[in-house]
Amino acid sequence: MTTLKEGDKAPQFSSKDQDGNVHSLEDYKGKKLVVFFYPKASTPGCTAEACNLRDNWEVFKTKGYEILGVSADSEKKQKNFRDKYELPFPLLADENKEVINAFGVWGPKKFMGKKYDGIHRTTFVIDEEGKISEVISKVKTKDHAAQILS
Repeated sequence: MTTLKEGDKAPQFSSKDQDGNVHSLEDYKGKKLVVFFYPKASTPGCTAEACNLRDNWEVFKTKGYEILGVSADSEKKQKNFRDKYELPFPLLADENKEVINAFGVWGPKKFMGKKYDGIHRTTFVIDEEGKISEVISKVKTKDHAAQILS
């Protein structure tokens, strides 16, 4: 799991989204940013989480938040995911896991008795100064917006 905690400076990152546009931490200076890491586009838990954030997008905007989703999926998979569920925020296609590793969310997992390496579903809330104001590691996929906004 991540060693980043509240009060730490968020890692610098730069990665392409589903349309090939590059996003970096610098782009969000002066704004509050939610960076949510999810294991795989279009899987049930990831879809529930992304759609919950989508359904609360207006609330996030009125409170001054931007949102970025991140997984190791390709640009094409991210684009299909975003288009299918009409997600209003960019999804980073971090195939080389630079952003994932910078935030420390890649590691050993266990599912149905099998051990493998993968992305730990984790959300980071970053303040206007680029500092981490919250790390959410026990994500409630169907009610994630409430976890962030509370």
